[in-house]
Amino acid sequence: MKVARIPRHATVAALTAMLCAFSVLPAMAQAQRSRFSDLLEAARAHPGCLGIDTGQTTSGKQVIFAWFENKAALVSWYKSDAHQKAMKVAFPNQTFNREPLPDTPDNSGQILAIVSLKMSENSAPKDAGLPVVTIGIELYTPVPGGVAVGGRFAPKSIKVPGLREIELGTVGGAPR
Repeated sequence: MKVARIPRHATVAALTAMLCAFSVLPAMAQAQRSRFSDLLEAARAHPGCLGIDTGQTTSGKQVIFAWFENKAALVSWYKSDAHQKAMKVAFPNQTFNREPLPDTPDNSGQILAIVSLKMSENSAPKDAGLPVVTIGIELYTPVPGGVAVGGRFAPKSIKVPGLREIELGTVGGAPR
């Protein structure tokens, strides 16, 4: 995949609060799960969002995989009411005035935003937002090639030139 450079402040908040449901802080866990679910549903329903999946890495990072139709769809999500509210929860003392993704070409095509977040086991001070240890937001676009045997990770609507899709009961695309 081709990597698009993105400014840290424009995307750090871009999906950060979506991960707060995974916090290990027991007192906040239930409320965060509810906020997280609501935010994920808002993102899924947002025009131009092609799909969302979540997971956890072996290193303990919570991960969101969010596919968008194009830069305009991702920027629209960034500016949405649901996302702006989430940014304020995550970063209550921060303002974000710069236009998001200024270094990403308008014709970038479909974009996969991968958000990884590791939360602290200690609670953050009230005015500090979320107790984040690390956060990474990376953007990718499909490159030609690859193989999918029995299914794909990305939604079917993601166009991958040259992707070989093989039914699970076949070898090399030919029936056994």
